[in-house]
Amino acid sequence: MIFFYLFLTFFEIGLFGFGGGYGMLSLIQHETVEHWHWLSSSEFTDIVAISQMTPGPIGINSATYCGYTAVKNAGYSMPMAVLGSATSTFALVLPSLILMVLISMMFMKYMKTTTVQSIFLGLRPAVVGLLAAATLLLMTPDNFSTPQEDAWQFGISCFLFCAAFYGVMFIKINPIRMILYCAIAGLVLLYE
Repeated sequence: MIFFYLFLTFFEIGLFGFGGGYGMLSLIQHETVEHWHWLSSSEFTDIVAISQMTPGPIGINSATYCGYTAVKNAGYSMPMAVLGSATSTFALVLPSLILMVLISMMFMKYMKTTTVQSIFLGLRPAVVGLLAAATLLLMTPDNFSTPQEDAWQFGISCFLFCAAFYGVMFIKINPIRMILYCAIAGLVLLYE
């Protein structure tokens, strides 16, 4: 039964996940952690980190890892967990495939109309909002700790967050390099 709900959940996420993979993260987190309780918050955070480091779109990678982990956490074997990965990934991609075929047939014909232009103008701020929501959802004690639990980890986490933001936004450091720099800093400063 979990496979049906995985398919339905990730199909809905694929249908309403405007803004690409990062925009989908808040939807994936809400559904897999808060609604269905397939994953813990820390498992989801690990999945996001792995999804960023592996090749491919982060939304699809996250769906793949979430499907695997959800089925594995439900007590199924590894081959069934792989099937969970395939189900989640296929369900996430299917709405985009269907919509892109339909839109490509119609978009060329209607792309210059005022209605279509207005729709896209309205979607742009929504995409930015979804990306901001994904950022805020990941700012949890699992990722940053708290000053009461571990002041050192909290301080280092806030510093790395600010350094990564400043480095990528203003200095224009390549995001992949920034991830590596932060990983090394975390290893040096937070290794116990």
